Amino acid sequence: MDTRHFIGTLIFLLLSHTAHADLPLSIEDLLTDKGKLKLELSLAYGNHDRQGLAVGEPLLLQTGPTSFISLPTRIGETKTNSDALVATAGLRYGLMARTEIFTRASALYRHTRSSSALSEPSPQKESRFADAWLGINHQFKKDDATPAVLGFVELALREKHQNSSSSFKSFLLGLSAYKAIDPVVFSLTAATRLNQSRKDGNSSYKPGNLLLLNPSIAFAVNDQVTFTGGVQWTAQQADRQDGQAQGFRRTSTSLLLGVGYGISKDSTINLSFKANASGSGGADLRLSWLHTL
Repeated sequence: MDTRHFIGTLIFLLLSHTAHADLPLSIEDLLTDKGKLKLELSLAYGNHDRQGLAVGEPLLLQTGPTSFISLPTRIGETKTNSDALVATAGLRYGLMARTEIFTRASALYRHTRSSSALSEPSPQKESRFADAWLGINHQFKKDDATPAVLGFVELALREKHQNSSSSFKSFLLGLSAYKAIDPVVFSLTAATRLNQSRKDGNSSYKPGNLLLLNPSIAFAVNDQVTFTGGVQWTAQQADRQDGQAQGFRRTSTSLLLGVGYGISKDSTINLSFKANASGSGGADLRLSWLHTL
């Protein structure tokens, strides 16, 4: 596999919802080629443990560089341990030389064990649709004497909540910058998720807005294997149920580690691990596959 192709694909693994490059370090075309289609499949696993007084703050399972699924929790004095699996399928289409559109949908399986001083341990299982999104990526600037800059916008087509679903109530806006210096790629992603109020059963529900910063670095060991590492900082406002805050604003810092393997010119797999260093507990593991059709 050509090293230049691989580093281009590597940047896809580093940056949020950006794709491929036929050129390596100057990367003249980071996004999907015009008229081409790419398939993305991923499986994310999260394990989270909480104990003490819970006020209903949701758990966040990361399913992509800037995508999360919110998992509701109980209110009260409880000890809770949960495992969650999220399967995601997505398609990308090269609309123009510097612009691509994409869509993705996710399904969730969750197994939660909980107990309190007043009740026996009670396991719960759920399997359901999670969400579907539509988005666009645009490369504003190429990588030359200064870093490349890419922007992305996403709209939630459908989101499942505890008692009902909503459409067109969440948005994601972000920018990514990268600089490739063979065999190293430096990147920085900043994104914000804005949520509007929506109905959840008979209640009014507004998920807390989220801000994310993610500096990363990747090193190409050879023309097939690359190691990645980075730090992710997030700040999320409290969710609101009928106008009442469910908890408080939270910040957290996580360590990100990953390895990418180029199966062929058109196919790459990536394994990434996120460990929460401060602000929250638990860990996430994600396996993804990118293939040009």
